[in-house]
Amino acid sequence: MQKNETHEIEIDGMTSEGQGVGRVDGFVVFVDGALPGEKVLTHIVKSTSSYAIGKIIDIMRPANTRRDAFCAAYERCGGCALQHMDYAATLDYKTGVVKDAIQRIAGLSAQETDEKVLPTIGMESPFNYRNKAQYPVGKDRTGATVSGFYAKRTHEIVPHENCAIQDATSGRVRERVMAFMARHPRELTPYDEHTGRGLIRHIMTRVGFATGDVMVVLVITTKQLPYAEELVADLVREIPNLKSVFLNINTSRTNLILGRTCIKLHGDDRIFDEILFEKPSDNAAEDFANKNAALRFRISPLSFFQVNPVQTQVLYSTAIELAALNGSETVNDLYCGTGTIGLFAARNAKHVIGIESVPEAIADARANALANGISNIEFHVGLAEEFLEGGVSGDDKNSDNVVFLDPPRKGCEPKLLESLVHLNPARIVYVSCNPATLARDLKILLAQNFQLVTVRPVDMFPWGSHVEVVTLLTRV
Repeated sequence: MQKNETHEIEIDGMTSEGQGVGRVDGFVVFVDGALPGEKVLTHIVKSTSSYAIGKIIDIMRPANTRRDAFCAAYERCGGCALQHMDYAATLDYKTGVVKDAIQRIAGLSAQETDEKVLPTIGMESPFNYRNKAQYPVGKDRTGATVSGFYAKRTHEIVPHENCAIQDATSGRVRERVMAFMARHPRELTPYDEHTGRGLIRHIMTRVGFATGDVMVVLVITTKQLPYAEELVADLVREIPNLKSVFLNINTSRTNLILGRTCIKLHGDDRIFDEILFEKPSDNAAEDFANKNAALRFRISPLSFFQVNPVQTQVLYSTAIELAALNGSETVNDLYCGTGTIGLFAARNAKHVIGIESVPEAIADARANALANGISNIEFHVGLAEEFLEGGVSGDDKNSDNVVFLDPPRKGCEPKLLESLVHLNPARIVYVSCNPATLARDLKILLAQNFQLVTVRPVDMFPWGSHVEVVTLLTRV
């Protein structure tokens, strides 16, 4: 198959990134925006020895799951991959992605996989759900300063207003910063990642959905921002509930958005948000007595906090439900971040130990425990694998030991899995944002003294291809 050829292709599957998959004489072609069951006229834009990538010229036979995208920038923006699908169909697709990984990588049979993997839990209203936005700033092909989101598989910036998955406040902040830059174009230059020159790299916002608190972080390449007082005054005047304005200093030529140094320009060191353990009733006192009251979390510029607070409640309550805590357990919360899962677990466990390698996150976790009056929890800075290997929890090796895992996308380190086998907890609740690495780690644990009970996907990123998964393993 050659580049620039045109083919009629029957789409019979989708990748985990949301591309349609078809074949021409047995040769695999990936097609952006194509859905299973469709017949599409496709222009080949890239061809290798093992696969080709095509672009839709015409949808000759649309799938019944196809819908019109609700965003004008959808075809170029890389932020969402599934807007052309009915929302219910995206949930079925994500369930399929998880099943495929569990069967193909973890090695379960098709029957076992169908039994263990439950349907994906979706959102009632899958819009404006993101509490964090990160807008890159740069120049377009004409030399004009722009901000928005990156185009698919590139770092070309697609100017974008009123993103339907971001909180509306984030868009207003972006507009104010861009207007500020326009008033001082000579000093406030956009960053050029090809040359490493320029001042403004990213505009980041964080919004507390329950509290309304707003934080603005401007990522720049020096420790000084010209006309900083003007920017702060403008944001204070135009953005309700603005609590914090920070500079983040990133001088490295890297794809990482944030540097390690933050300088406060205005307000508090942090903002706050709240997450309910379960759906509240009309009686707040009864909620608290039933351990359903909200927990309050502080969020610093560098803190990890789930970007979808509505589904975070679903995710964590699912994890706690699967853990089946009865008050006698010692819980090891590994990769604990700012302590969210561990703090919920502490309400129903004897004792919780949280481990995280980022010192700033542990500082937030300890403050969160103090603010919520939770005393049966402790937090330590360190690598999860070294924590278990060092025997810190040696006195807690008993029949009631429970482990929560919430690793980054790369999954768990092999050393950690070895230590888990040695610890031999009664239950492991594994929260993953990557079904492939989850399945890889499950294969290792299932070969030892553990069995898979339940796999429950949760849609934390509506209209995107990613899916979060909560998994329960028990000791055989």
